[in-house]
Amino acid sequence: MEERKKEIARVVSQESLADGIYSMWIQTEASESAKPGQFLSLYTNDASRLLPRPISICEIDREKGRLRVVYRVTGQNTGTEQFSRMSAGDRIPVVGPLGNGFPVKEAIGKRVFLMGGGIGVPPILELAKQMECGKKQIVAGYRDAHIFLKEEFEQNGELYISTEDGSVGTKGNVLDAIRENGLDADIIFACGPTPMLRAIKEFAKEKKIACYISLEERMACGIGACLGCVCRTKERDPHTNVHNARICKDGPVFLSTEVEI
Repeated sequence: MEERKKEIARVVSQESLADGIYSMWIQTEASESAKPGQFLSLYTNDASRLLPRPISICEIDREKGRLRVVYRVTGQNTGTEQFSRMSAGDRIPVVGPLGNGFPVKEAIGKRVFLMGGGIGVPPILELAKQMECGKKQIVAGYRDAHIFLKEEFEQNGELYISTEDGSVGTKGNVLDAIRENGLDADIIFACGPTPMLRAIKEFAKEKKIACYISLEERMACGIGACLGCVCRTKERDPHTNVHNARICKDGPVFLSTEVEI
């Protein structure tokens, strides 16, 4: 994969979707080659912050040369909090698109589960928009009634929602929603926190269906150089001779049977 260079992109718009959740459209050359499941490394304009924040791509608009990212603010005076204060016309340094993305063609003609949890929900949207499959079932998990992207999901598949407190949809997690609604699929694409992905991996193994998971990890460099985001793999890496893969470079999407989580 060619090395991505830093680009000074432009903020097109920004809005708050829910408590602590923001949506930003960015004018960027990265839109030309971006794929569902890839991410951007976004830099603040604060010179004291050297490392970027990896944020998944939510939507791709190639016609207008724009990408949408939906992210959670993680605290006061953090990189994401600084992003949330940006508005149309502001400049933002970007490197991307990075990572491998989801293998969309694997789903052609199949019944599919597109599963997202928490801030792993946004990257499922572009995946849903691009997927050509027999049956598209979107299962989105949230903490509470502060749900986001509902209308967009409803326009791109059958939507099922779970909330931890039961305020919307099924009480519990995404697998509880699947069981409650008696859903079935031939293949799974999932993105979310590790405990959720671990449960989905076991579910896929039990049902004997293929499962692709996008691992969430705090990445430093985003290009595979620092080895700060490795995960254990089933197969030995031919270059390093160890059972490790770099999530930012080799992933973030893996076949669930290939990685230990």
